[in-house]
Amino acid sequence: MSMAVVGLITGMALGFAGYFGGFGAFLLVAALGAIGFLAGRIADGDLEPSDLLRARDHGRRG
Repeated sequence: MSMAVVGLITGMALGFAGYFGGFGAFLLVAALGAIGFLAGRIADGDLEPSDLLRARDHGRRG
């Protein structure tokens, strides 16, 4: 499935949640969508869980 189709489905889901459920439902759907996206990236092997938890080095050398 292309990223355009995924974006379309996500936008439609957020639109329906916002229209029928209000702003709270919109935020809930957006948060669960983000969690699902990260879980999918981890399952595909594109992202490691340690990448999310590791502190980033901003070029500072001590």
